[in-house]
Amino acid sequence: MKKKVTALGTTIMLGLSSVIAIPAVKANSLQGQRSEIQAGISKANAAISLAQSELAKLNEQIKRVDQAIVDNNNMINDTEKKINGTKLEIGQLQEQIKILNEKIEKRNIVLKERAQSFQETGGTVNYIDVILGAKSFGDFVERIGAVTSLVEADQGILKQQEVDKQEVENKQDSLSKNLSNLNAMKTELVGMKAQIAEQKAQNDAMKEELKQKENAGIAQKADLQNQDQILAAQQAAEQYGGGSETGSETGSGSSYVIPNNNASASGSASDVIRAGYKYIDNSVYVFGGGRTAFDIANGRFDCSGFVRYAFAQAGISVGASTDSLKYAGKQVSTSDMRPGDLVFFNTYKTDGHVAIYIGGGQFIGSQTSTGVAVASMTSGYWAQHFNGRVVRILK
Repeated sequence: MKKKVTALGTTIMLGLSSVIAIPAVKANSLQGQRSEIQAGISKANAAISLAQSELAKLNEQIKRVDQAIVDNNNMINDTEKKINGTKLEIGQLQEQIKILNEKIEKRNIVLKERAQSFQETGGTVNYIDVILGAKSFGDFVERIGAVTSLVEADQGILKQQEVDKQEVENKQDSLSKNLSNLNAMKTELVGMKAQIAEQKAQNDAMKEELKQKENAGIAQKADLQNQDQILAAQQAAEQYGGGSETGSETGSGSSYVIPNNNASASGSASDVIRAGYKYIDNSVYVFGGGRTAFDIANGRFDCSGFVRYAFAQAGISVGASTDSLKYAGKQVSTSDMRPGDLVFFNTYKTDGHVAIYIGGGQFIGSQTSTGVAVASMTSGYWAQHFNGRVVRILK
């Protein structure tokens, strides 16, 4: 009997110890789950904050690009109007030249008939021969009067002939210049349309990225809410609390890493190079941009407008077109390039793009697809389009 009681006691004690151990195991398991959930919540919060920051940044960039597209389209429309006006002027000049040539041809016929009348021998008989061939004094006087009248008339015709010929030459020169300008305008128009298409593609890509980030943010929030509900339910069921959210996760955006390649640059070169860093990921390419306070404040530059702005920050005044910039300083060889030099690329035309060399085979400039950015000229697109022109403005 004593053994049975002892055995029973032992069994009861084992049973009780098992019952007591179960909540402890559950508590430890719940604590582990809760820690994982808290870590997930912290990570989700960090991811959502990062997504929201990037979304805000993308929205601002999309606004800039959309406005740039509007402005560039307006520029195209203005250019097309100028082209149509120039074509009209060319048509008018061609008509005037045609009329003048007809007058000249008619005078040539008159002069030819006159010459044939007095030079029957094919050029051996001239006005003097006609006068000296008089049969009498009266005939001589008559011939003198006739020849004088003809000479005066011919001189007037010849004089007018020269005037009209000069006018034709002047109009042809004007026509050639207008045609040259027209061709240049067409080249600019083609370039602008290509830039517009590139900007539109960039805009569409950014909008798609924005949509994806929004969807990701929504999914993260839904997951966070779900985890909160699970945690709340578990805490209510087990009446277990304590602890706090710990841990965080930060992410990096698409900002450029600026290489320290311009350490050997002079003070003014450094000022020029770093002037545009604040516009990286915060600007947009606009044809003709960078020439007003509004454009500069809103990061709206074309390539030459950016170069002009950057040099102005170092107190140096340069032109605002690629044509003026390529003659703004001394031409140097590519082997002698140093930070602060201008580098040129053949894009939609010769020397269509200009930027500032920063060293290490890289440059900073305003590109159509990125706005102000650092890019490599040793590989890819820019390596293929670099034309070898290097201009040194800084001494």
